[in-house]
Amino acid sequence: MSTELKASARDRVGKGAARELRRNNQIPAVIYGEKKEPLAISIPTKDVTMAIHAGGFLSTTMNVELDGKKHHVIPRDYQLDPVRDFVMHVDFLRVGAKTSLTIEVPVRFINEEESPGLKRGAVLNIVRHTVEINCLASAIPDRFEIDLTGTEVGDSLNISMVTLPEGAVPTITDRDFTIATIAAPSALRSESSDDDEAAEGEEGDEEATEGEGGDSGEESKD
Repeated sequence: MSTELKASARDRVGKGAARELRRNNQIPAVIYGEKKEPLAISIPTKDVTMAIHAGGFLSTTMNVELDGKKHHVIPRDYQLDPVRDFVMHVDFLRVGAKTSLTIEVPVRFINEEESPGLKRGAVLNIVRHTVEINCLASAIPDRFEIDLTGTEVGDSLNISMVTLPEGAVPTITDRDFTIATIAAPSALRSESSDDDEAAEGEEGDEEATEGEGGDSGEESKD
């Protein structure tokens, strides 16, 4: 379901007007795209901040209501104050039924308790927290879910395991790229390394013993 935001038209633009808006708990913003004139608007600071903190702000379509008319948009960028970290400005892109976007979709991992590898102490090593895709604005998923049921130590979880919306394609197309792996814990890797070293040591001792035996045999023949 789209987020609903109420906006007011801005009759003045510029740094001075923007500062005045922020003092009045409003965030300056703009709506552009779809071959229409940009609209300078302002939105209550509280509403914008809550929408950002809810997560997925830049991948969520919204309805911005202005003077009784709803504009279907998606946030494309927002600026934060570098010192106080509050929202300074938001850019919205108009979207239609056939608007195609490049978007980052968050990844969620489910059923960790059903992973034999994780139960044995392995670690879920997340390579990508989001996956970038090209898709229609009307088909943007809230998230991608990857089921960890049955995964073992050493397993790789790739993009081929993700169900994409119809018509959507990853921006990386030349390989089945990795999203996460089930990695052995450091303790397990250390034990495996110690075992390998011990095995190499035993092989070395055996070779040394065989070599000594061979020398004795040659001396007795002389």
